[in-house]
Parts: sequence; structure tokens; C-alpha cells
Amino acid sequence: MLTAEALAYVILWASAAIATKFGLRSAPPLILASLRFTIAGLALMGGRCFLRQPLIPPRAWWTTLVFLGGMNTTVYLGASFLALSVVPAGLFNLFVSVNPLMVLIMEQVILALPVSRVQALGLSVATGGLVVGAWQAIVHFRTPLWGIGLLLLGQAAMAAGSVLFNTSKINLSPAVINTWQLAAGAALLWPIALVTEGAEPVQWNGFLWGSLLWLAGAVSIGAMLLWFHLLKRGGTRRASFWLLLTPIMGYGLGFVLLGESITLADLFATALVIVGIVMGQWSSNAGQPPHATTTPLRQ
Repeated sequence: MLTAEALAYVILWASAAIATKFGLRSAPPLILASLRFTIAGLALMGGRCFLRQPLIPPRAWWTTLVFLGGMNTTVYLGASFLALSVVPAGLFNLFVSVNPLMVLIMEQVILALPVSRVQALGLSVATGGLVVGAWQAIVHFRTPLWGIGLLLLGQAAMAAGSVLFNTSKINLSPAVINTWQLAAGAALLWPIALVTEGAEPVQWNGFLWGSLLWLAGAVSIGAMLLWFHLLKRGGTRRASFWLLLTPIMGYGLGFVLLGESITLADLFATALVIVGIVMGQWSSNAGQPPHATTTPLRQ
């Protein structure tokens, strides 16, 4: 049963890029992202009100929640949606999978926490995989450099949010945190989206509604609930191990649903990233996976 839940989570998480690609056929990136955050946030608020569960956080946590929303929703997913307008879905999932290692870098830079030799080697190997994947996209699929830059910006923002989450010791339920970071992220992103993309047409068709419902329901809510359940039943290390399948599933879904090509370079890049992640998360010196794998800030 746990294996089935883990596979369902990996499929849902990898499918986010696919659903975004379909949505981008009908709406500009930031408008699409803002709509997704708004729908997901309102759905979570409505669910908690219906179940009569606490919703309004103490005032002491408002600043932290706004910062989390800005990093994990506005910047991370805003940059991701923009990047997906030019970046293959498979490459996007490859970059997303190394977020735990990006957190190691952020912890070393911001908190001056030590990084073991094995973890450093794992970072180098995973980075090599990203370089191979990015080179493949740039040379063979004409992916612009700014798309790769947005992927890196988004991952850096997500890592910064994860470090803040783990250092703030925020005493709120994951559902409340996710609800308000989505709401804050939407509030921060809407003005930017309207100024930059307000004049662009939005086609309210099946592609748009299907994308929004999948992203808000299946990914923002469904995948989150599965992730929390996996953490509770299997523990952090076992749950995190399933994330290694994300880039593989991402390339597979991109091939089946979007017709994206899979090359030997893509497979080699994926292998390097997976090896690097394993080395970084389970190094003999660290003994524990990075803190990011415990954070309930996945969308």
C-alpha cells in the first residue's frame, strides 16, 4: 500500500510540469500561475472552514508566512511557469529533483553549516547532470538560456524558503502553512502578472480548466496530502527515496503526453543527478537527508 501511495505521489508531482504545458496553450505563464494559486488557496481555506478547523494563524507568524509565500510560490513557481513556456517538461523535473541538494548549498551559505566531502562530491555529480541536461536542451531543442536561468532562480528561491522554514520552527500545521503561503504568493504575484501580461488573451477552454483543476486539486492538494502521509508512515529517509523517480517519471510523461524526445544525453543526465542526490542525502558523514525533504512546502 505504501509503495502504491509513493508511486501515486511521484506521478502527481512529475505531472505538474505536464499540466502547466497544457495550460500555457491557453493563458500566459504568470496569469496561469496566479489562477492556480488562487484556486488552490481558496479551496484549502474553504475545506478548513467546512471542517471547522483553525484557519487564521497567530499574528507572530504572518511575516514568516508572507516570506514563505514569496519564495516558494511567487518566485519559485512564478519563475517555473515562465521557464516552462520554453523549457521541456522533462528537463524541468530534472532540475526540481535536485532541490534537496540546493538546500545544502543555501544552508552552507546562509547558516555556515558544514558540507561533508561526500555531499560536496554528490553536489558536483548532480550539477554535472544538470549541465548535460541543459546542454542537450540548448543545442538540440533550441531552449533559450533565460529559460535555464529561470529554472535556477526558482530552485534557489525554493531552497531559501526551505531554509527559513527549518530555522523559523514555525508552530503551525502543514495545512495552515500551505494555505497561507499559497494565498500570500497569489497576492504578491497578481499585480506582476496583470502589469506584464494583462493585455494578453486568455482562452477559457478545456486546456485551461483541465490544467487549473489538475494543478490545484491533484498537485497542490492531492500530492501534498500523499507526501505528508508518506512522511508519517515511512519516515523522512524512505519517503525521500521515492523522489529519485521524479526525473525518470518526468521524462516519461513528457514523452507520452507531450511527444518530447528522450535522448541518451537525457538518460545520462538523469543517472548523474540520481547518483548525486543519493550521495548528497545519504553520505556516510551526514547520516541524514537534507532538511528540505521534511518541509511541507511542495506544491
